[in-house]
Amino acid sequence: MRYRDIQFEVRRGVATLTINRPEVHNAIRGRTCEEMIDALQRAAWDDRVGVIVLTGAGERAFCSGGDQKAHGGKKGKYDGRGLLGLPFEDLHGIIRDAPKPVIAKVRGWCIGGGNVLATLCDLTIAADNAIFGQVGPAMGSVDPGYGTNLLARTVGQKRAREIWFLCRRYTAVEALAMGLANAVVPAAKLDAEVDRWCREILDKSPTAIAIAKRALNADTEAIRGIANLGNLAVGLYYDSKESREGVRALLAKRKPNFRKARR
Repeated sequence: MRYRDIQFEVRRGVATLTINRPEVHNAIRGRTCEEMIDALQRAAWDDRVGVIVLTGAGERAFCSGGDQKAHGGKKGKYDGRGLLGLPFEDLHGIIRDAPKPVIAKVRGWCIGGGNVLATLCDLTIAADNAIFGQVGPAMGSVDPGYGTNLLARTVGQKRAREIWFLCRRYTAVEALAMGLANAVVPAAKLDAEVDRWCREILDKSPTAIAIAKRALNADTEAIRGIANLGNLAVGLYYDSKESREGVRALLAKRKPNFRKARR
């Protein structure tokens, strides 16, 4: 598969996947999602690879979630395949199923679907300029799977509800305190810090790590089914006037009026 939206390289046992759409804060469209799935599948089953690093191009964003310019077409969905027009089920699944650690290397905005990706990754290492948060209810969307359920397992029920109900922004230090990140370092040292973590992992038994990851996943594996069921509901929601109001308002750079739209 020829990549346009991402960059992918394998070097010294580390596969690095970079979302390469800095002009839109590394937002994901249908093609981006397909390329990420392809690259992650390659890395997951390549015996040369012991660690996978997921990051975003530039200094401004890790990932800002779904590209709203690719949203709102047929039945209000995105421009790709799947229940929601983006095959998030496949993307989230391969991050979970890869028999090796996946590290989120976060600079700048880590928002919406980007925040879900960072939550899904086995480890998250953030620069001190990283900003975490959710935007779904502020723009007519929601993640009913890992973005809610696994988030609650990660930060606790009360904090997860705050993140989703209020759509606030959280600094890297705040994310570290609530368990969304494993470490925070100055932005200039982020690459070196992630490389250090990768080297430590590569010194360990890959089979033992693969077993440990599967064992750790087992406790939350039911979320996969919850996500599939929930995405059916969200697919119906995307076809509603209420959800479409969120997309229209965002593109028009105005405040949405959800309650009026749903009447």
